[in-house]
This record gives sequence, C-alpha cells and structure tokens, in this order.
Amino acid sequence: MKATRAVGPVIVCALVLAGCGYIVTPEDESTPTPAATQGWGAVATKIDTAGSALHVDLTIRNDTGAWSAMQATPGTPAVLKTSDGKSTDCATVFVGTGGAYLAPGFQAKGYTGGTLDKPATQLLYVECAGATAGAGSRLSIPYSYFTGDFNYYAPTAARSATLDIGLDKAAADLQYPVATPIDGVVEKADVKITAINKATLSLSKASRTADGLQFAWQAENPTEYPTYVHIGNPPVVGSDGIIYGFYQSPHLADAPITPAGQSAQWTTTVAAPASAKGLYILLSVESKQQKNFAHHALDITDK
Repeated sequence: MKATRAVGPVIVCALVLAGCGYIVTPEDESTPTPAATQGWGAVATKIDTAGSALHVDLTIRNDTGAWSAMQATPGTPAVLKTSDGKSTDCATVFVGTGGAYLAPGFQAKGYTGGTLDKPATQLLYVECAGATAGAGSRLSIPYSYFTGDFNYYAPTAARSATLDIGLDKAAADLQYPVATPIDGVVEKADVKITAINKATLSLSKASRTADGLQFAWQAENPTEYPTYVHIGNPPVVGSDGIIYGFYQSPHLADAPITPAGQSAQWTTTVAAPASAKGLYILLSVESKQQKNFAHHALDITDK
C-alpha cells in the first residue's frame, strides 16, 4: 500500500495533502523557542551561504493544539527582511509535512519526498539567491494548514498564516519529534482504537525489516454486518525529526473486509533507515463515518 508524491519545479514547495458493505454508525538560551504564528512555529537550525545563496535549514512545530498538516504556499516565495528594511524574495522553499498530519506538540525537519520509485529524504530549508543575513534579519514564509480529522467528503478548509523566523541565532539541541508533550496525545502501541461501525483496531506487532518496518494490524467487528477499517499506509516520525513514509490519502489504500462477529488481519510497511529511532506511528483510522479519519500517535520508541 504505497503511493507517489512529486516535488514541483520553479518555486519549490513542500507537497500537500491535497463493493464495500458499509453500515455507517453516527457519527534555553542556546535554543530559541519556535515563534507561534496562527498555528505553526518554526526555527532556523543552520544558517550559511551556499555558493551565492543564503541557505537556512528549518524545523517546524505544530502549535495548533490539534493534529495538523501544513505546507508553504505554492507559487509564493519566502521573504528575507534585513534590519535596514530591505526585502529579498527567496524562491526555493521546502517547508511542510509532506502531506502527513503531525500530532500537536510534535516537530519535524524533513519528510519523504521524491517519487514512489525513487523516494528521498527531503529536509526543510529555504534558499535566497544573492542574499546574506545580517543582524536582525528575519525570514517570513506564507503557508497553509489543516487541522482536525481528515474527511474526504467534507474536507476542512485550509487556513493561511505566515511563519516569522529570526535568523540571529540557529537553534541547537532540539528534541524530536515531541517538542512539547501534551497529555493524551501519545498512545501506547497496544491501544485498542474504536473505528468505524463499532469495530476496533489494534497494532498486534511492529518489527524491523531489511529496509524499514512492518506493522501487523487487527480489526475486530462485534456487529452483525461486515465492515472495512481503512488506515492507509501509516508513516512514522522519530528522534531524527524525519517523517518516513510516502504520504497517501488513507482512503485510497485497500483494507480487508472484517466479517460480522469476526476479525481481520493485514500488514503495512514503511521504508526507514536502521538509524531511525524513537519512532511514533502517525496513524489515521476510519472513524465515525465512511472516509472520515481520526489521528493517533502510537508509541513504538522501543522498536
């Protein structure tokens, strides 16, 4: 269960989200603090000149208080503002979650980009051709974001905001992926999640493979009708701050039928290096109604 996601040219921006038998039931000084905008915050983690361009590596943090996915506004440059009032457009912008929803209080510095055949880790950064950053310089990045459940039939409207990032000092010693622990966000790996049509979903096993991880899932259906529990192909995020796993809208991936009064088992996989540790599964579970997905962060930091 995989899907592709391509990186756009010109002004380069992180990419965005954009017979079933259902019986649907109702519904510190060395480390600057990310500046909260209207939803997300960001800090520069490295600032240097690459050739004739100013290169700024970034970390983004979900300060919305809810599950959220974000991306830099396509076709719109970032803007470097210096203390003397001058502004420079920065056309190269890779900022976003790659389509994945990130838990509140979580932060990241990259995601899986490239193509399905040739996936590649895409770090978050902005480059400003012919620019330098003197004392008092700031970087502004227009972006859009979504919060809450993902509903294919009634998608949440995107909100617009601007990241405002000081460039006087690069952040150091950031903690990934959980920047600000929030009670109730992280769940144990063996939690039983209520899904659509009173079915429940659980992770029965998480194991390492030659090129990543494999997750074994089990759905249990207590009703008199068959049902499906879609979860897509969940990505993971770990202590290196990278979201691993090519994003695919969870409604697109197949799910096995769970017969009435019985259970169903299946597996999903995600490519991640052996060095990726401290992992959390970013799980979207079909809940309440068809093609509505609630988000869960499952703790598999021992894997």
